[in-house]
Amino acid sequence: MSTMPVAGVRPGTPEQPADLVVRNAKVFTNDPRRPQATAVAVRDGVIRAVGEDADIVPLVGPDTRVVDALGRRVVPGLNDAHLHVIRGGLNYVMELRWDGVRSLRRALAMLREQAERTPPGQWVRVVGGWSADQFAERRLPTLAELNAAAPDTPVFVLHLYQSALLNKAALRAAGFTRDSADPAGGQIVRGHDGEPTGLLIAAPGALLLYSTLAKAPMLDEADKVDSTRHFLRELNRFGLTSAIDAAGGFQSFPENYGTVMELARRGELTLRIAYHLFPQTAGQELDDLKRWIDTVRPGEGDEWLRLNGAGENLTWAAADFENFTEPRPQLGPYESEFEKAVRMLMEHGWGFRLHATYDETIRRDLAVFEKLAAEGLFPQGNRWLFDHAETVSTDSLDRIAALGGAVSVQNRLSFQGEAFVNRYGAPAAAEAPPLRAMLDRGLTVAGGTDATRVSSYNPWVALHWLVSGRAVSGRRLAAEHNRLDRAQALEVFTLGGARLTGEEEVKGRLTVGSYADLAVLSADYFTVEEDDIAHIESVLTVVGGRIVHAVAEHEGLAAELPAISPAWSPVARFGGYQATPAPGLAGARQADRVREAAAASEEQFAWRLARGRAVPGQHDAPQDPCFF
Repeated sequence: MSTMPVAGVRPGTPEQPADLVVRNAKVFTNDPRRPQATAVAVRDGVIRAVGEDADIVPLVGPDTRVVDALGRRVVPGLNDAHLHVIRGGLNYVMELRWDGVRSLRRALAMLREQAERTPPGQWVRVVGGWSADQFAERRLPTLAELNAAAPDTPVFVLHLYQSALLNKAALRAAGFTRDSADPAGGQIVRGHDGEPTGLLIAAPGALLLYSTLAKAPMLDEADKVDSTRHFLRELNRFGLTSAIDAAGGFQSFPENYGTVMELARRGELTLRIAYHLFPQTAGQELDDLKRWIDTVRPGEGDEWLRLNGAGENLTWAAADFENFTEPRPQLGPYESEFEKAVRMLMEHGWGFRLHATYDETIRRDLAVFEKLAAEGLFPQGNRWLFDHAETVSTDSLDRIAALGGAVSVQNRLSFQGEAFVNRYGAPAAAEAPPLRAMLDRGLTVAGGTDATRVSSYNPWVALHWLVSGRAVSGRRLAAEHNRLDRAQALEVFTLGGARLTGEEEVKGRLTVGSYADLAVLSADYFTVEEDDIAHIESVLTVVGGRIVHAVAEHEGLAAELPAISPAWSPVARFGGYQATPAPGLAGARQADRVREAAAASEEQFAWRLARGRAVPGQHDAPQDPCFF
C-alpha cells in the first residue's frame, strides 16, 4: 500500500479497488438514511462505499491508500456559500492577517515586524477578518501607534465596512493631501491644520476604503497564481472543499478570473468554485449583463470551476450598505433599470444573487419580482437568492418563499454585532437574521462568511455563531429560538451551498455517488464545548478523492506547495488565520490570558517609569490614577 500498513487491513485483489479508504472514523454522513459510519471508500474522485470498517476492507487493493482516522470525527467537506475567494486569492500573500489575534498588543507587534521586512515601495496591508471587539483591549489601533510601528513603510488597516487607518507614509503613497476632496459616500478626516489625519470613514459606503487599497502595488501574474494556491490550501486547512464566489467590486470578468481559470486548466484547484459575475461600472450594468448572456451560460465549466449566475449586484443603485455604524442608506429610485436587469436574466435562464442587508431594500426588490411573476417569470426554475438579509421581515420571507427564492446568511454580526446593537438594539440583534423563521418556511438557507474584507474566512467561527449566537466579543446576540443545533448548522454549511448551485445530489453528504469531499476534524464538532467550535480545524481534507491538506498524524500526505513568493510576504512569516489553543485546553487559554495580563502590566510599569512615577524594580509603587 502507498501509506504505512494499518493493523487488521490486508490488501486483496478486488475487481475495482478503492483509490482511498478512510477508516476507524466517526463519520457523520449528513444522510438521514444512514447518518453514521466508520469508513468511506473512494474511487475516481467519487464515494463508492460507506459503512463499517469490515464492509470497506474488501475494496482495499495493493495500491489503495488507507488512512486511519484514529477515531476522529469525519464530516462532509464544508461549502462556503458566500466567499470572495477569487479576489481573496489574488491578494492573500500580500496581506497581514489579524484573523484570530486576541490582543491589539500582539497585532501591533506583528505589524511592526512586518514593516521592517517589507521592501521600499510596498505596503503593509491588514484587510479584513478581524474586529476591535476580538481584542482584549476592545479598541482599534491609534494613528500614533501605526506611525510609531512603521514610520517609513506605508500601512493600510481596514476595519470592517466602517473605516480605514493609514499611517503618514500611506497617506503620501496614496496621494492624499489637504486639497483632496471627499468622495461621495466617504470622508477623509482632517486635523485642525486641514491635513488628512489618516482616518478614512465609510459614510456610509466603503468605496473610498476600497479605492484607496487599490492604489497599493499588485502581484505579478505568476505570484497571483501561487498566492491563490496558498489561499485555497489555507481554506482546505479548515475543511472547506467548495465555495461560491460572490464576485464583488474590483473583480472584473474575465480579467480577474484568469488565475483560477489557469489553475483549473492545470488541474491544480483544491477547492471547487462556483462563481458569479458582478457589473463593475454604474450606468453600464445592462450592457455588461447582455454581453455575458451572449457569451457564457450558467453551469458552463465542470465540477471544479463553473459559472453560477449574476450578482451580488445587478445594478449599483439597488445596493444598500452594511456599515452598521451609519444609518441605513436611503436609496433613490432604482426600480426601472433593476427590473430590466432581472427580466433579462430570467428570460435567458440566468440565476442571480442580490446583496440586501435591510428589509426595506428586500421589499422593494420583491415588488419588482412580483410584477414579473404576473408575467410568468417567477418562479421559473432559475435559482435566485438574497444575501445577508439581517433585518428581513417574516412577511418578506413568505414572499421570497412564494417566488421560489433562497437566502444566504453570513456571520457578519460575529464581527459587527456590537455596532448593530448600538444602532438597532439588542432585540433586533437577537433576530438578525431570523434563521429559524427562514427554516420554518422551508427556504433553502446556505451559510457563508463573506470573507475576506469583513469576516474571517474560518468557517468554524461562522458555525460557532450559528450555534451559539455569540460575537467574537463573547457577547451572546441571537435569541435561543434563533440559534441552530449543530446538525442544522452543519447542513447549512454543506447542503445549503450545494442547493444554491444545483449540486445537492453530489455535494454535502457522504453517500455513494457523491463527490469524495470530506474533512477529518481536530476535535469532535458534535461533542466539544460550544465555545470550542470556533477552534476546530481539519487534520485531513480530501477533495475529489485527493488529499489536499494533511497535518498532525497525517503530515506529509498532501503535496507540498511552492515556497511563498515574494519572500517578504506576511503569510510567509506569520501564516494566515492565527490558531487558537486546542479545544478543551481551558488551562492553556487561562495561562495565555495571564501572560497577556502580565505583559500589559509590564508595559504599564514601563510607562510609569519613563515618567518618573515609579521606582526601578518596585512594581508595587503607587499607581498614577489618571493612567488607570
